[in-house]
Amino acid sequence: MEWHNIIDASRADLDALAERYHLHPLHIEDCRQRLGSAKIEEGETYLFTVVKCVELRADGNIDAHDVDLFLGRDYLITVLEPDDKDTRQNVERLRANNDHSRPDQLYYRIVDATVDKYLPVLDHFNEIIDDLEDIAMEAVTPKTLSRIFEIKRVLIELRRILGHTRDVSAHLQRVDSPYIKRDMWPFLRDVYDHIARNLDHVEMLRDLLNGCLDVYLSSVANRTNQVMKVLTVLSTIALPALVVSGIYGMNVKGLPGSETHYGLLIVIGMMVASTVILLWILRRFDWL
Repeated sequence: MEWHNIIDASRADLDALAERYHLHPLHIEDCRQRLGSAKIEEGETYLFTVVKCVELRADGNIDAHDVDLFLGRDYLITVLEPDDKDTRQNVERLRANNDHSRPDQLYYRIVDATVDKYLPVLDHFNEIIDDLEDIAMEAVTPKTLSRIFEIKRVLIELRRILGHTRDVSAHLQRVDSPYIKRDMWPFLRDVYDHIARNLDHVEMLRDLLNGCLDVYLSSVANRTNQVMKVLTVLSTIALPALVVSGIYGMNVKGLPGSETHYGLLIVIGMMVASTVILLWILRRFDWL
């Protein structure tokens, strides 16, 4: 069994292997151009698979790297991206511990290790959403709303990646490939189960995030209602004084106290009295 590991798809080593093992030019092109999703295709003498390795960035977003595998009867070719450190470390560990395993066994181990990288990422966003649920009720700010939509975009990307990876795994379940022996089928079914659970986890996180958005919008609505209530109460309290001052501001003779030297005090007293009566009425009906 021969295992060829190519770190950079642009290297000439890949062209030499393509000529040696009669790899299709379109598959070589897929290795050199990052695909948007996972895929699996059967060549004449090999099985070509692309899976996505997901890792967290320092800013909290995710990076998706292509892991390309050519599985033949007596060989395995892995093509990795230079900046995919996690997969490189995993491959180097497998190569160091390689006990003359079959190509399909190594194929399974690489795919399984790639799928296992999804769970820590999902747990990370699960913790972030738990924190956002508390923040959404306290910090009603545009920054919180921006963070919610940012995580929502990441979850949509994760769902797309996992959906295509599930299709790849399902294809391995349906097709009796000559390059994968029957004793590996239970292990590939286990990979499919992991992907399906991770996909269900993503859907659960999306539901939690939608609930977090509902909590945020409810908090905004409640705060708006509180502000409108305060403004309405203040306007109502000021209404009697405005009515009295408006009446006495007209050039109409015969108003009570308007012709006396204490007219100003009388008007102020009427304003204060009407305001106190209004406050008592609001308190009496528990409107204040």
